[in-house]
Amino acid sequence: MSDFISSGWSWYVVGIVVFGLVYCAFVLIGAAKHKIVYDAQGNVDKTTGHIWDEDLRELNNPLPRWWLFLFIFTLVFAVGYLVLYPGLGNNKGTLNWSSKGQLEAEIAKAKVEEEKIYAAFRPAAVEDLARDPKALAIGERLFLNNCAACHGSDAKGSKGFPNLTDTDWLHGGSPEKISETLHAGRNGMMPPMAAAVGGPEEVRQVANYVLSLSGSGHNSILAELGKDKFKAACAACHGADGKGMQALGAPNLTDKIWLHGWGEEAIVRMINNGKVNVMPAQAGRLTEDQIKVLTAYVWGLSRPTQTAQAQ
Repeated sequence: MSDFISSGWSWYVVGIVVFGLVYCAFVLIGAAKHKIVYDAQGNVDKTTGHIWDEDLRELNNPLPRWWLFLFIFTLVFAVGYLVLYPGLGNNKGTLNWSSKGQLEAEIAKAKVEEEKIYAAFRPAAVEDLARDPKALAIGERLFLNNCAACHGSDAKGSKGFPNLTDTDWLHGGSPEKISETLHAGRNGMMPPMAAAVGGPEEVRQVANYVLSLSGSGHNSILAELGKDKFKAACAACHGADGKGMQALGAPNLTDKIWLHGWGEEAIVRMINNGKVNVMPAQAGRLTEDQIKVLTAYVWGLSRPTQTAQAQ
């Protein structure tokens, strides 16, 4: 009721609630009264006096006592509830209860329990947590709740979202780098490079040279023509050998792992249009303890042997 713009609305609600209770009591009292009806000869008639189809009569039996007492209990309970809890407009009730207050109390209680759990993890290194079944179970739940929407429940990613179970890391796969990524997020940007490469034919040449770096199917003549263009326009980020630079987040082009699609057409599109990818920062959503446990879980995904030993 705190969002009412005036006290008038509060009284409006109070009126509806009180009227409802009084009306229910009135109906109960009226239904509880057993009206005695007499026939034309003065004898007691146990019907309501209504007759249908010449001989069909409605009996005038009193309400069952259990039903009557149940109705009375309901009214008494309603009055007691409105005294203890909010329900009459802006009245907060004698217990001063609110859904917000209950939520805050439950959150506080959960944080106390959570503190006990994470306190045991703080002295441990990330590598040790990656072998702790309890930490891994919590890390998995954190991953499913916060990361699976992009990387998939199996962490194998999809087009545009990195696979976290292999050893191909754009910014490095050490615990420190993973923690850094979780804290601050990442902004990956591949600028459009068509102008630096040349015309459409030169772009195709570079695309075929990129395919040749990983031994993928390509046109060898176009690849040879694109080699020098690649070194002039692309080597600054991907390196002269095409193995990328983790400091820049530039992918390795020699390992047959294609984040945004494979083939000449996909690479040509990337050169022409560029690409911007964003990994959102988790520092504002997760606590330091949660990020540490999540780091251990993600780090262990690409090291299944070590994780399996813990289980």
